[in-house]
Amino acid sequence: MTNREYDEQYRAQGIVSLCGVDEAGRGPLAGPVYAAAVILDPERPIDGLNDSKKLSEKKREALYDQITDQAAAWAVACASVEEIEALNIWQATALAMRRAAGQLEPAPDLILVDGNRLPDSLPAPARAVIKGDALSESVAAASILAKVSRDRLMRELDLQYPQYAFARHKGYGTALHYERLQEFGPSPVHRRSFLKSLHSAPDSRP
Repeated sequence: MTNREYDEQYRAQGIVSLCGVDEAGRGPLAGPVYAAAVILDPERPIDGLNDSKKLSEKKREALYDQITDQAAAWAVACASVEEIEALNIWQATALAMRRAAGQLEPAPDLILVDGNRLPDSLPAPARAVIKGDALSESVAAASILAKVSRDRLMRELDLQYPQYAFARHKGYGTALHYERLQEFGPSPVHRRSFLKSLHSAPDSRP
């Protein structure tokens, strides 16, 4: 079954407005966590939608433009580093998902959320779909919007904090990132709760 056929199963049951929701950036050591919500238009199909992690950066960027142009509705939201630290990463991710889904007009009939947990207080009935970004083209579209949006921000943060090479690793815990953290200490955009072994390092100033 293709990811388009997966979504068509729901539409065949009378669910006209099907929304996919996914996140990007739960694991990194720095930067906000992003989420996107997408309602695709079956009359304007988009070929090549897939889990964003399986696509090249060039393909993700091209699909981002198609999704934002052709989807029936879409939204991107984030939860800040401060919110991640105050709430924990799952609650911050759920907050970003609620923010994204809550922006959709009109509200969807059903929301498919990638993963095995559902955020509270979504604006419509919802189902958690394990590996949803591979199974559902709506969730795949959301994964692309969230990933591209976050990557763009990390490239902007790279200009502000060039010593960390954010454009290369997007905040993930690569050897290069840890090397720069050891040299410069955490920046204001690092998640301190993810860096317990580095808490004693001095702050880096912009």
